[in-house]
Amino acid sequence: MSPIQRIRPEGLVSSPAFSHVAVVPPNATTIYVGGQNSVDSGGSLVGEGDVGVQSGRALANAKTALAAAGATLRDVVQWTVLFVDGADLAAGYGAIASDLAADEPPLVTAAFVSRLGVPGALVEISAVAAVER
Repeated sequence: MSPIQRIRPEGLVSSPAFSHVAVVPPNATTIYVGGQNSVDSGGSLVGEGDVGVQSGRALANAKTALAAAGATLRDVVQWTVLFVDGADLAAGYGAIASDLAADEPPLVTAAFVSRLGVPGALVEISAVAAVER
């Protein structure tokens, strides 16, 4: 089996937090995790007004979704993180950074949006993962 390659090419900004390119081998199963907010199993918002708490819960929900498909955080190839305008990006990432740390980090896209589908949600996290079979 050939491993998933995460590449940080020379000539692009070097960051320990993310890679720029990922190459998934043909023997891998791709897993897509839809946007996860800070909601409990009943759909109630957790951590109202606290982007750190909400980021932690959204990531926990993403972990649960990944596990249901046989994947872990280490299998994530791409994260997309949406923050509501005005949310503290440093506090949001700070709450989850240790869980996302890796020698070969995944690709990351972050953006600010005017609002999210869950009222009061400050962050939404989605992922693409690949599991070698």
